[in-house]
Amino acid sequence: MDNPNSPSLLFVYNADTGLFNLAADIAHKLFSPSTYSCSLCGLTYGVFSIRAEWKEFIEQTPIEMEFLHRDEFREQFPQFANLMLPAVLKKSGRHTELFLDAPTLNGLGSIAELKALLGAGS
Repeated sequence: MDNPNSPSLLFVYNADTGLFNLAADIAHKLFSPSTYSCSLCGLTYGVFSIRAEWKEFIEQTPIEMEFLHRDEFREQFPQFANLMLPAVLKKSGRHTELFLDAPTLNGLGSIAELKALLGAGS
């Protein structure tokens, strides 16, 4: 059962929802992965599906996590409209603050590094 007072993490992808956007993202990952604009997507997802290591982490961690695309995030959190994405935010009750910024996420080379920053080790 979710505890509204326990902190949770909100992961925000630098990609929009929708079938067209999904197809464009897949093509971009296939043909020009080095210029793909969402390092968080590239780190946690392969071309077609979630990476097994990340899926296992999500399923086993006690940290409550939420995942939003850019368009969903901007609609739900207009106060962060100018936040550079991708990003991870920490939510505690009604308070939401930046936890991991885009430059930090863009500098990661592995899921193990991301897990370490989340305090979960490797």
